[in-house]
Amino acid sequence: MFAIAAIALVAVLWWATAGALDRQTDATVRADAIALTERWRDAGATGLAEAIEERLAVDVENELIYLLMDIEGQRRLAGNLDRWPAGLPADAAWIRTRVLHDGLATEARLHRVELPGLRLLVGRDETERSQLRRLLTEGVVWASGAVAVFALAGAWLIRHALQTWMGPAFVTTAAIAGGDLSSRVALSGRGDEFDRLAQTLNTMLDRIGTLMEGVRGVSDAIAHDLRTPIARARAKLEDALATSPDEEALRAAVEQGIADLDGISRIFQALLRIAEAEAGARRAAFAPFDLAPVLADAAEIYDAMAEARGQRLRTALPATLEVIGDRDLLLQAVANLLDNAIKFTPPDGSVELTARQAGAAIEVAVADDGPGISPEDRNHVGERFFRADKARATPGSGLGLSLVRAVAHLHAGEVRLEDAVAGRDPPGLRFVLRLPAP
Repeated sequence: MFAIAAIALVAVLWWATAGALDRQTDATVRADAIALTERWRDAGATGLAEAIEERLAVDVENELIYLLMDIEGQRRLAGNLDRWPAGLPADAAWIRTRVLHDGLATEARLHRVELPGLRLLVGRDETERSQLRRLLTEGVVWASGAVAVFALAGAWLIRHALQTWMGPAFVTTAAIAGGDLSSRVALSGRGDEFDRLAQTLNTMLDRIGTLMEGVRGVSDAIAHDLRTPIARARAKLEDALATSPDEEALRAAVEQGIADLDGISRIFQALLRIAEAEAGARRAAFAPFDLAPVLADAAEIYDAMAEARGQRLRTALPATLEVIGDRDLLLQAVANLLDNAIKFTPPDGSVELTARQAGAAIEVAVADDGPGISPEDRNHVGERFFRADKARATPGSGLGLSLVRAVAHLHAGEVRLEDAVAGRDPPGLRFVLRLPAP
C-alpha cells in the first residue's frame, strides 16, 4: 500500500512537470503556426518568409525552428534548417525527432503545416527540456527504488512488531491447546488494542474455566447427590420384593419407587433447563410481552400453598411491565423464588412479591421472613446442588436458584441477595431479579 501510494504521487509529479512542459511546448508551437498561417493569408509566401526571418532575428535563446519550402521540396524559402528532415511520416502533423539546427544535432518538437504550394515546419529546440526530462526520469527511478526499500523495510518492521505484540497470545493459546487451562495472556501495560485483546481473551478463558469447573462440579454432584436417591429407590424396591406380605404392600412400594424416580427425573430436567439457559439455546423464543400478568399468575398459584402453611403472600405489582424475553423461563424463575421463600418462611410469616421499573431496568423482588443466608454462603448461591447448612433439612435439590441465575444471565440481567429487613433476627432474605428494560 505504501508503494502504491508513493508511485501514484510520483506519477502525479511527473504529469505536473514533464507533462506540463510538453503541453506548454505544443501550445506555443500551435499558436506560432496559427499566427504564421494568418500572415501567409495576408501577405502570401513573401510575407510568410519575412515573418519567419523576423522571428529568427529576435530569437536570443536560439530555440526556434522554422523551415519553409516549396511543395516539391527543392527550394528552401526561409528558416534555420538546411533541408527537410528525412524519415518524417507523410501524414503526421506532430513529430518529435532529431534535426541539424545551426550545425548541431538537437531534439526538436515539430508541427507540420500544409499550405497551397508550400510546406512549413514550426518547432522548438527541446534539448534543455530533454535534459530536464532525463533528470526527472532518473529521479523517478531512484525514488521508486527508495520507495521499494522503505516499503519492504516497513512491512518487515510492522510484521515483526505484530509478531512481538501477538507473541503472548500465541504462547497462551498454544499452552491452552496443550492442556494448560490456567495459562493467561500477559499484558504489556501499554493499554493499547493488543492489551484490550489480551484482556478480552483472559476474560473468555476465565469464563471457559468457570464453565469447566461447573461441568466438573455437576459431574461430581450428580455422582454424589443422585447416588443416594437412586440407591434408596432400589433398596425400597428390593425390600418390597423380598418382604411384601401381599399385593397391596408391594403396590405401595412400587408407587413410592416411582415417586422417587420422578424426583430424580425432575432433577435431570432442571439440569437440562439450566444448561439450555446458560448456552443461550432458548434465546430464539425471545419476544415482547407483559410481565405483570405472568407475575400475577405465579402469585395466584403459590398463594394457595402459602395459605395452606399459614402464611401470607402479598404482592405489589404495576398494571403493565413490558419486557423482552422467554415468558416460560421467567415464569419458572419467579416460581422458583416463590417456592423457596414459602419453603423457608415459618408459619404465620409473610412472603412479598414486588416488581417495578427502575430507570433502564426492571426489578422483580421476592422477600420472606425466613432465616436468610449468611454473607459467606451468598457467594455460592446459584451453584448447582449447593445448599446452605440451614437448608439441608429441607427437601430440595439445590438447583432452583441455579436456574434463576442462568435465566437472569440469559436475559442480560443479574441477581442480587440482601437481607429482607436489616437488623432483624432472623433477617429474612430478599432476592432481586434485575432485567434490562426494552
